[in-house]
Amino acid sequence: MKKTGENMVQVPGYKTTTTFIFFMMTWVFIIQSSYATALQDCMMEAMENANDNMTIGELRQHCEQLINVDQSIVAPEKDKDVKLVEERMRQDRQNVLLPFTLMAHKPNYVIIAGYNASSYNSEHYEKQHDLESIDIDDVEAKFQLSIKFPLLVNLFNGKVDIYAAYTNRSFWQVYNSDISSPFRETNHEPEAWVQFHPGWEFLGFTNTWNSFGVNHQSNGRGGYLSRSWNRIFAWLTVERGNLAMSFKPWYRISEDAEDDDNPNITDYMGHYELSASYKWGENVFSIMSRNNLESNFKRGAIELSWSFPIWNWPYLKGYVQYFNGYGESLIDYDQHVNSIGFGFSLTDWL
Repeated sequence: MKKTGENMVQVPGYKTTTTFIFFMMTWVFIIQSSYATALQDCMMEAMENANDNMTIGELRQHCEQLINVDQSIVAPEKDKDVKLVEERMRQDRQNVLLPFTLMAHKPNYVIIAGYNASSYNSEHYEKQHDLESIDIDDVEAKFQLSIKFPLLVNLFNGKVDIYAAYTNRSFWQVYNSDISSPFRETNHEPEAWVQFHPGWEFLGFTNTWNSFGVNHQSNGRGGYLSRSWNRIFAWLTVERGNLAMSFKPWYRISEDAEDDDNPNITDYMGHYELSASYKWGENVFSIMSRNNLESNFKRGAIELSWSFPIWNWPYLKGYVQYFNGYGESLIDYDQHVNSIGFGFSLTDWL
């Protein structure tokens, strides 16, 4: 980054090329895993109706042709009575049996361009690098990669699973050539949880899963830029038809005052999230509300997103996301952000 009126000085620690390559390789890996799942589904169904003279190779070739031609084979029409979250769990259990498969956890997306009408605060970066001024663009790219993997599954007659996950959310000043297009912020979020499948029903809703776990979130930085916190959380999910809703409360694990980089983070991030997703055809509409009621709508956040099909491509959707409030990223947890962006989605909540 640079001082005003002087030659450009790049902030150390930004590895733009390496991170971009890692990002692209991970997306390719997840796409390949999705293709393998679709191929296995097709072959299992075809074997039930195949004649005795058909070979495995012929079955594979038949399914590969169908997958490439018809998107409905990749995402076959399900019985309308099948619950969406329950179907997601069924797919997770099926993928557990496939070696070298990483499953989607939270939505995976890339926002090509997002505009923040509130502008980003550069004060932290100026203090950290002893610069008079740093020009941060209001338009940047953002992407999220979120994967999970099983630790133990099908415990207690299939009622309990144990998972671990990792989510990376990065904010990239890719269009800001004046400061060498750095990553402005990257948040790392490893977590582990125990997942129950009670199947309780009330008022037409089914309690599909309840989870209890521990979560760490950090931006991996030091000095003025250091942000991190640890939480114990619960995650309760119900669904009805094409609608799924969840309540995710948490308790922050306290730290020593001298080690706490953000002692007032719960004033802005609160102690819970409410979220809902609705699937209409191949469109998924989602909303997230955090800390609004607790802060009397003064320090909360709301996020709206929409993923939609494009060009009958089975693995990629268009994506629009709107965020208003606090806590979009750890570095901005106490700064108001009002942003809207568009890009592509690989996996969604439903």
